[in-house]
Amino acid sequence: MHQTDDTYAALVATLGGQPQIVTFALDALLAQGEPISDVYLVHLSLANPRTQQALHLLQQEFLNDMYAGRRCRLRRAPIRANGVELTDIRTAADAEATWQCMRDLIADLKREGRRLHLCLSGGRRMIALLAMSAAALLCDHQDRIWHMHTPETTLQRVKDGAQMHVTPADGVQLIQAPLAPWGAYFPVLRSLAQMPIHAVQEQVRRVAAVDDPRCRQVWERLSPRQRDVLRAFARGSRPDQVADALSISLSTVNTHKTAILAECRAAWELADDEPRDYRFIREHFAAFIERV
Repeated sequence: MHQTDDTYAALVATLGGQPQIVTFALDALLAQGEPISDVYLVHLSLANPRTQQALHLLQQEFLNDMYAGRRCRLRRAPIRANGVELTDIRTAADAEATWQCMRDLIADLKREGRRLHLCLSGGRRMIALLAMSAAALLCDHQDRIWHMHTPETTLQRVKDGAQMHVTPADGVQLIQAPLAPWGAYFPVLRSLAQMPIHAVQEQVRRVAAVDDPRCRQVWERLSPRQRDVLRAFARGSRPDQVADALSISLSTVNTHKTAILAECRAAWELADDEPRDYRFIREHFAAFIERV
């Protein structure tokens, strides 16, 4: 198995009739210094002419496994049921097949040690929802989910792949979406990925419900600035990253962290000498902060 590092990243993108979403996202990530080596396209059947045309336009961007002068491979990940590519997601069985395809793709890439970027703005919304469920169980804190915002004026100009690249003046934004990686917090939950999607969702809800009253108790006793610090920790930041994001000193972050952990010890009835650090906040508040 490969070791996860910053040189082994992949973009997983859902594809419908708008291929430029993929290149916009890839361009933005490469501009941020993300070393994307592979792009996986999750899509429904190519019997849909718009999907077929979108794939064709993208393939022209990745000739000879090169993209913008760098090595980057384009790979298809069609959604299949019983070996046949789905034309749409109309039934519970179709949704289950889509869940299994997304689960298997993400699981395979994580076994390879990949750092994942998921761009879920293309194609059917149901694919994106099921992908987020799989990501919650199988992804780590280093992985990212992205939403693509394209201003209406730009959207009309680039629609259907009429323009595959943009400049900053076009206003296209890649926005990070919240990801609570439950499987990283509670590794036992990763076994749920083999279950049907409805059973997975129920089990995750039960886990979240255990901590919710205690999280609420802590939250209500914190100052607004302490809540900002807690929120940053819960989203996976380290103390130095919290300091940078909130424009405060590291010593101030640590002061707030000490106060937050004191409230956590009271809510969870922990002994004062029981070791706890900012990772406790991340593990117990990740889902809670997405609901407050």
